[in-house]
Amino acid sequence: MLKSSVSRNGRRFVGAIGAFAAAALVLTGCVQNTEGGGGGAPGSSGGAELDVSVSEAASALVPEEISSSGTLRVGTDATYAPNQYAGPDGEPIGWEVDLVEAIGDKLGLEVEWSKEGFDQIIPKVTGGTLDMGSSSFSDTVERQESVDFVDFYEAGLQYVRGVDVEPLGDSLCGLKIGAQATTTSDDYLMAASEECEANGEAPIELIKKDGQDEATNDVVLGNTDYMLADSPIAQNSVLQAEDKIVLEGDIFEAAPYGFVFAKDTELTDAVQVAVQELIDEGTYAQILEEWGVEAGAVDEAVINGVS
Repeated sequence: MLKSSVSRNGRRFVGAIGAFAAAALVLTGCVQNTEGGGGGAPGSSGGAELDVSVSEAASALVPEEISSSGTLRVGTDATYAPNQYAGPDGEPIGWEVDLVEAIGDKLGLEVEWSKEGFDQIIPKVTGGTLDMGSSSFSDTVERQESVDFVDFYEAGLQYVRGVDVEPLGDSLCGLKIGAQATTTSDDYLMAASEECEANGEAPIELIKKDGQDEATNDVVLGNTDYMLADSPIAQNSVLQAEDKIVLEGDIFEAAPYGFVFAKDTELTDAVQVAVQELIDEGTYAQILEEWGVEAGAVDEAVINGVS
């Protein structure tokens, strides 16, 4: 792998080989992960048809203030196809969205989606504005200081490059690379750039964008040479961009990501039980297979699995 392979502290990250659903490309070649620009998984209208019954064990653990409201308030950055993105009507769709909806069914709650900037979700969860965050968050020790996780998927990072750009060599130093700001990709590249400078080499020219769709557009249009993203996002962007961009290298830095909760709330336990039941019953696998992301499936839903 690259010399600049360094550890990271933060992460928004998903990943499995074969992610297909997502945003269509307009004639200019720009990815449209915004409202009205999404598409469904192969053979899907945008979500799996599921038959999920309420779980007595999981619903009994839901805090009273949430169960009495009948609503589960969930924040997501809906620009991250195929995990979560805005469908034709502007509402979030994607395989992670389907999983959360199934969790809501298990808990006997109606999911109320709130589209947020990625970096606003954790503060709103800890502040009580949201009950739960679902936006391809990686479980990290650092994040566990402020929130709890229910881990439900294994993920990785992968590069994308323009078709006319040279493959990556042994070093990232001096290269122009795009990423979504405040994500694991951003953290990884900043750490690698600092390592370059410490070794007396040119830093990475890191082009940060607020949304993943913008970062993807940059590499599709040639504004950046390379992009680093969660593996299903990278793979999906290549599928949608046809012959404009290609995958570069293997998936690396595999780790779990999970749903986010305020510290020490029983809702974390409720969702852990709900996800485990979905795994055991086969609904979890059905959702992942519907969207082509089953390579990252796990057998067990765990709380704060990274230590």
